[in-house]
Amino acid sequence: MPASKAQQKAVSKYMKENYDEIKVRVRKGTKNTIQAHAAARSESVNGFINRAISETMERDGAEAPSEPAGAALGEGIALPSENSETAQRAAEGEREKEA
Repeated sequence: MPASKAQQKAVSKYMKENYDEIKVRVRKGTKNTIQAHAAARSESVNGFINRAISETMERDGAEAPSEPAGAALGEGIALPSENSETAQRAAEGEREKEA
């Protein structure tokens, strides 16, 4: 079942409050290679890029950035259970307002 507008709004709010975005530019054709590499390892592209950054920073002797629980899972976002429940309650509240 597709996400309701309320669910989309709750997830968008969560993302804005808890994540920074970085745009990565690669040469034409490289995107497909990265997607295939990540898929071959059952990772999302985002998960693969975050893992590559963490591993490289650790190798370079820097403190690797910490990931929130569930951050590198799957194609979409994966909210930790307590945040998922909060987002669901917010979405239900928004649905009640729409009705």
